[in-house]
Amino acid sequence: MITAQMVKELRERTGAGMMNCKKALNEANGDTEKAIEILREKGLSAAAKKSSRIASEGLVKTYISEDGKLASIVEVNCETDFVSVNEDFVGFADNLAKQSALTSETTVEELEKEKYIADDTKTVKDALVDLIAKLGENMAVRRFKKFSVSKGLIESYIHGGGRIGVLVKLECEKESPVLKEVAKDVAMQVAAANPLFLDKSTVDSNALEKEKEIYKVQALNEGKPEKIVDKIVMGKVQKYYKENCLVNQVWVKDSDFTIEKYLKGKSKEVGAEIKISDFVRFEKGEGIEKKEENFAEEVRKQMEGK
Repeated sequence: MITAQMVKELRERTGAGMMNCKKALNEANGDTEKAIEILREKGLSAAAKKSSRIASEGLVKTYISEDGKLASIVEVNCETDFVSVNEDFVGFADNLAKQSALTSETTVEELEKEKYIADDTKTVKDALVDLIAKLGENMAVRRFKKFSVSKGLIESYIHGGGRIGVLVKLECEKESPVLKEVAKDVAMQVAAANPLFLDKSTVDSNALEKEKEIYKVQALNEGKPEKIVDKIVMGKVQKYYKENCLVNQVWVKDSDFTIEKYLKGKSKEVGAEIKISDFVRFEKGEGIEKKEENFAEEVRKQMEGK
């Protein structure tokens, strides 16, 4: 006999609806573990139905070890901002941020095959599918990146409640509280100014050549004498560096400084060179084509179980 207490316990363990829990228990002849398997199988089916729906909302989360030497950043997507603030979704994203720091894998596909850090009875993929079934939206672990450093530290900055996330890795031969201050300032710079490259040496050569060609055509179209076009192009290239290379950018907190100049000042304060060795910036949903939905129609679909 299926009791109300059995249904209640299954619901608490799975987050599935009461009627679904009752049906699963009946199908499993009262075996709770078998009922969980049945619900998960149905969750897989539900997830497949939702997989064609665009998940462009979500969260960017970061994780940093206590000593500041190991860190990661992850983007987990869902369909609506309502779900992005759900505590189960937020918890999953937090767990994935930590797991992506500890993993030796480099791709999302391999990460999803690992045992889930919060429940080693399931994989990351299983945990994601369960969450899809529970919250009723398509979701995806889109990307992650991890940093480690031996001498220096890593700092993060989250903007807009998870809309933008940044990691900055500093290297320095001396330990100092100043490093954390500098890393935080640089992380905020990356969030605000969105640099494409660290410095001139890391600029993509193909991208730069395209820019030069555009500048040249622009100058000629403006009627500039051909003999000075190259000079104009080089001037615009320098401007390109200032706009797109982190160390060449004007510091957003004080326009009298570039990031390079700011670092030099702080290096003198510490007594050792502070070097930005890497950074990463994730913005939620960037590059994902967003689908315009009729909200009333979406509610109707959800009520009908579509």
